Amino acid sequence: MFCPVITLAQQLIKRPSISPHDEGCQQIMIDRLKAIGFTVEEINVGDTLNFWAWRGERSGGPTLAFAGHTDVVPTGDESHWHQPPFEPTIQDGFLYGRGAADMKGSLAAMLVAAERFVAANPHHSGRLAFLITSDEEASAVNGTVKVVEMLVARKEKVDYCLVGEPSSTERIGDVVKNGRRGSITANLTIHGTQGHVAYPHLADNPVHRATPFINELIGTEWDRGNEFFPATSMQIANIHAGTGSNNIIPGELFIQFNFRYSTELTHEQIMHKVQAMLERHQLRYTIEWNLSGKPFLTPRGKLVDAVSHAVEYYAAATPQLLTTGGTSDGRFIAQMGTQVVELGPVNATIHKVNECVKASDLQLLSRMYQKIMEQLLV
Repeated sequence: MFCPVITLAQQLIKRPSISPHDEGCQQIMIDRLKAIGFTVEEINVGDTLNFWAWRGERSGGPTLAFAGHTDVVPTGDESHWHQPPFEPTIQDGFLYGRGAADMKGSLAAMLVAAERFVAANPHHSGRLAFLITSDEEASAVNGTVKVVEMLVARKEKVDYCLVGEPSSTERIGDVVKNGRRGSITANLTIHGTQGHVAYPHLADNPVHRATPFINELIGTEWDRGNEFFPATSMQIANIHAGTGSNNIIPGELFIQFNFRYSTELTHEQIMHKVQAMLERHQLRYTIEWNLSGKPFLTPRGKLVDAVSHAVEYYAAATPQLLTTGGTSDGRFIAQMGTQVVELGPVNATIHKVNECVKASDLQLLSRMYQKIMEQLLV
């Protein structure tokens, strides 16, 4: 039996679009969007392909955008896959292939939902839009953030945005992400003086000197979270010192640590608190900060209500609103003042060998997307 959502998902999975490459995925989407009356603006930056597509008039109502990415993560050792990762296969009701869940399945569900919606509502109110990039899984510097910058410069307003990231945990729609934690990373070097281990008075061991600071960093309660966010988490990701020799006191200690933080904190507060610790412990240091995303939250309102109703209508269950997980491109779109919600497939196999999604889930997801369009643009 022909299923347009599964057929399109298979066409996209066949393209080995390892980030930031697109390998023709966006052209498939562009051609189909143009066929139903969308205006498509291609916004390519460096090695990244992006497009912004819209149908309808801004003056006629709100703008509802669907956002996603055509790039995927590397496959890993392909010999560990049950089948080649870029040859989509349906087995026991599951669609297998790299990107099936993250997030070519969602893209297919979005596009088919738009086709059905436009066919039933050719004169819909407002604008239906798509914001698609090929730079979400890697550096995320030439993708959605660049499109958002262009839209802001043109003073274009996007009222609602649905991101197709795989938000579900056990069944389709059981979890909807109505926000995300912020993420900031510190690259810290503690400076000491290299020397011989037999003559410690002639050296300054940065590992020994930094240990009280590290203990305080680990033991600090940064906040207690709030109704929507868990408490801020600090994790040391990398630590290195020494030459590999057992008779040399190292001259430097490198520590990399990351904060996933709630709306109870700002990145400026985190930076200030860490640097106050460093000064208090009288350390000689160099620190560089990398802010990859501020926290955002979409409270209950028209978009959250529309998404919740669509899930309840098709899945007969009320979704749980969470802000857990990693970052997504929603962090860039939210900076426009846009209400942002993430709804997508079950995330159990994303970035793994044998990535898969239940085929019937994609069909259900497409109906949910269409229901959301009907609530906000009709």
